[in-house]
Amino acid sequence: MNKEKDLLGTEPIGKLLLKMALPTVTAQIINMLYNIVDRIYIGHIPQVGSLALTGVGVCMPLIMIVTAFSALVGYGGAPRASIYMGKGDIESAEKTLGNCFSIQIIISVLLTTILLIWNRDFLMAFGASENTIEYGVSYMNIYAIGTIFVQITLGMNAFITAQGFAKTGMLSVLIGAVANIILDPIFIFGFHMGTRGAALATIISQAMSCVWVLAFLFGKKSHLKIRKENLLLKAKVILPSLMLGLSSFIMQASESIISICFNSSLLRYGGDVAVGAMTILTSVMMFAMLPLQGLGQGAQPIMSYNYGAKNAARVKATFKLLLKTSLCYSTLLWLAVMLFPQGFAAMFTPDPALIEFSKTALRIYMACMLLFGIQLACQMTFTSLGNAKASILVAVMRKFVLLIPLIYLMPLIFPSDKTTAVYMAEPVADFLAVSFTAILFTFQFKKTLSGISGKNITAAAQGEQQKKE
Repeated sequence: MNKEKDLLGTEPIGKLLLKMALPTVTAQIINMLYNIVDRIYIGHIPQVGSLALTGVGVCMPLIMIVTAFSALVGYGGAPRASIYMGKGDIESAEKTLGNCFSIQIIISVLLTTILLIWNRDFLMAFGASENTIEYGVSYMNIYAIGTIFVQITLGMNAFITAQGFAKTGMLSVLIGAVANIILDPIFIFGFHMGTRGAALATIISQAMSCVWVLAFLFGKKSHLKIRKENLLLKAKVILPSLMLGLSSFIMQASESIISICFNSSLLRYGGDVAVGAMTILTSVMMFAMLPLQGLGQGAQPIMSYNYGAKNAARVKATFKLLLKTSLCYSTLLWLAVMLFPQGFAAMFTPDPALIEFSKTALRIYMACMLLFGIQLACQMTFTSLGNAKASILVAVMRKFVLLIPLIYLMPLIFPSDKTTAVYMAEPVADFLAVSFTAILFTFQFKKTLSGISGKNITAAAQGEQQKKE
């Protein structure tokens, strides 16, 4: 067995998680720059920056759907590949990789077609106004063409990290992000392309990352390779992967539906400025979500590999460290947002009115973010252990059962300030969701560990064992 794979089962957990998580967290922070940098530059376009920012913000539901499909494939297939590697079954791991690559291409073609034909209709339904629609359409017309690069980069990069090559996975994202930061001002301001320039910079950058990812997975260094004989889709290979990835898909795609619900309600109660503030709020939320997902992705190969190898002690130790680290991060960021909300808002717009409005909204919207480390650690662990049902349940509970109804109920409960009431839906849903997830996880995790450590023996067997002793 290769040295990198041996380390997943033998190296001290603390050292290994640092080694794996540091590149994945860095990759998520860098990935965050794709959208954050675009928004910062767009928000500072002379004369029209605020409207352009709102228009591109309305594009976010569509962009979230694109990235959600990459998560459906990558975050479902990669943990299964890691589990197979833990069992020593490289052939099944490579079949999973090949099938996921094929389905990723099929999804990309379908998404590109849909986005090019109906993006204007979607954007109007998602909360765009007559003042902002053209900025959104000009961005999406170009972004849609690069859908295949986004899909392959994000989806297949998960298989690089799953093998223990966390630094290589980080470089995949770093290449594109650096290119994007360089190209954004050139296209937006130098060539006076505005929002079209931001979209063009993004897809060129993602194309560069895509080439890097494919070169690695077809190359000699990868333990798992994309092989021609594994590209033919087989239900027994692809369906379990998609089922496991469904929770990540729901978590990300539901952000799209939630953005639609938020934007339509806020446009009704607070107008363009409230929708513009929501763009800033979701951008700041990325500072919480993506690094936490990076921590989970760093822990995933360790937990999946040791679950496949039936090493319950290492699985438990990895989760405990992941939970502590996630909680520390979410608490520190929560403190920063509560103390300096104006600084976060000013990153995205120079408009004093929008900054002032966003400052108050941020404190409300992110009031329960300090607990979010628990939610992400538990949900990522469910996925790492192949527990698709529990992972899907917690994702559906937070978004569909709690948050979406609350977006419409809170203004009825607090009619004196309906705009503020809409923002309050987020922290209320977060508190209830974390409570539910923690209870479910306590029982499910104990059951899983017992199953792989041989402790789930019957009472009769225990009695017989005591007699022998």
